[in-house]
Amino acid sequence: MDMNSFSPMMPTSPLSMINQVKFEDEPDLKDLFITVDEPESHVTTIETFITYRIITKTSRGEFDSSEFEVRRRYQDFLWLKGKLEEAHPTLIIPPLPEKFIVKGMVERFNDDFIETRRKALHKFLNRIADHPTLTFNEDFKVFLTAQAWELSSHKKQGPGLLSRMGQTVRAVALSMRGVKSRPEEFMEMNNFIEVFSQKINLIDKISQRIYKEEREYSDEMKEYGPIHILWSASEEDLVDTLKGIASCIDKCCKATEKRMSGLSEALLPVVHEYVLYSEMLMGVMKRRDQIQAELDSKVEALTNKKADTDLLTEEIGKLEDKVECANNALKADWERWRHNMQNDIKSAFTDMAEENIHYYEQCLATWESFLASQTDLHMEEPSEDKPESH
Repeated sequence: MDMNSFSPMMPTSPLSMINQVKFEDEPDLKDLFITVDEPESHVTTIETFITYRIITKTSRGEFDSSEFEVRRRYQDFLWLKGKLEEAHPTLIIPPLPEKFIVKGMVERFNDDFIETRRKALHKFLNRIADHPTLTFNEDFKVFLTAQAWELSSHKKQGPGLLSRMGQTVRAVALSMRGVKSRPEEFMEMNNFIEVFSQKINLIDKISQRIYKEEREYSDEMKEYGPIHILWSASEEDLVDTLKGIASCIDKCCKATEKRMSGLSEALLPVVHEYVLYSEMLMGVMKRRDQIQAELDSKVEALTNKKADTDLLTEEIGKLEDKVECANNALKADWERWRHNMQNDIKSAFTDMAEENIHYYEQCLATWESFLASQTDLHMEEPSEDKPESH
């Protein structure tokens, strides 16, 4: 059966569903399947926006049903990301695609742009679903299951504007203050992020440039086939040869298009996603430092006896627990993220290398076949200098 969907004949009890829903390539059970598809444009007197259909199929007991279908717009995804960061400040939340137009896109509602965003949103939700902690977040569940009016009502239950402003001001003040002594393991983590960010941004720029140059090369090469066909009309002795060259060029053009499709669908999105991850990681480190800075400020106040010592001692105890939880969460998530990152990038470059090898082998075989046919043709032609035998 198709493991990405539930058969109508499948037993509906959670246990029986869990026992039947497995990934062939993974030993663990998977009990949450999410699909983002069918983008739809909405035009109002105020704005124009796109919504995406989200289908969720699950066997988890905390869900009221086994299947849900909702529509969400980009702002809803931003809300979810913000709630996840708020609830889990030192976990590595998957990145969202940029709000504004990506490179090379002219129109925000261009079909290519919408499809690129749809794929990124699909990956965003499935990254969360595969995360051992984020997948059980209550706001994530609401995002997947609530109808539009229910989600709107749920959003209003969050902290008020003044409360959020106060938290932001305090966070900015603590970040400006900095931490006195960041643990060595987090210093190493921060150094890795800085170097990784530089390298992945450079790879992203180079990949985009290669794609642009390949596109220009492909467009230029497409012109040569028709040129050789026109040329053959005025060269009676070279008709077959020129048409053969045109055929070879056409085959190479098709192979180039296929290779470029692999580049744009397999490599470029992966590289750019980790560009966004590098920015996300910097934010995670800042949030960790803010928690530690808050603890440091309370310890300093207690040392200088600037406030009620009993109250400060209680607050310090709570903050120490908070810092320890934040550090442990980040350390566990860090190893998981690095493992996934290495696998994703290795797989993307390996697939691209195999695609390139196949491309060059195909083009080489095309031209070798043509040249061999030309050699055989010339060998069969009688020499003009050789007298005919009687």
